Amino acid sequence: MTIAQGDKLPSVTLKTNGANGPEDLDTGELFTGKRVVLFAVPGAFTPGCSNTHMPGFVINADDILAKGVDTIACLAVNDAFVLGAWQQDQNAQAITMLADGHADFTRAIGMEKDASGAGMGTRSQRYAMIVDDGVVSYLGVDEKGVEKSSAETILANL
Repeated sequence: MTIAQGDKLPSVTLKTNGANGPEDLDTGELFTGKRVVLFAVPGAFTPGCSNTHMPGFVINADDILAKGVDTIACLAVNDAFVLGAWQQDQNAQAITMLADGHADFTRAIGMEKDASGAGMGTRSQRYAMIVDDGVVSYLGVDEKGVEKSSAETILANL
């Protein structure tokens, strides 16, 4: 079942880069009592993700945070080391990188896709959501391009 507006997000342990390497981050703690913008990409360093999706959030991070958002987070079915390198490459220090290496969170919300044709295995669909105290208040999923999940669309829905 795919997550929908009004649904509460599940609690799943992801990884993020800490001062001493990968650290556990529980999604229940990340979303509880906060307003979070979460966007997901099929893969770090892929062309659409690196050239279009992530840059929009980097450029608009201050405006998004100024709208009462506590955290901007990017999720990918990659490991924490890859996401840390991508964060540096994209100058995305304002964005919390979430590594869903086994696609546990992605599967739990029904947003997995089969990218094995491109040699990538199970990945996340491209989406963005606004989460208020753990509940999805906006969800935009893109099958092609970056329209419903763009930083500009998120800004318009905040």
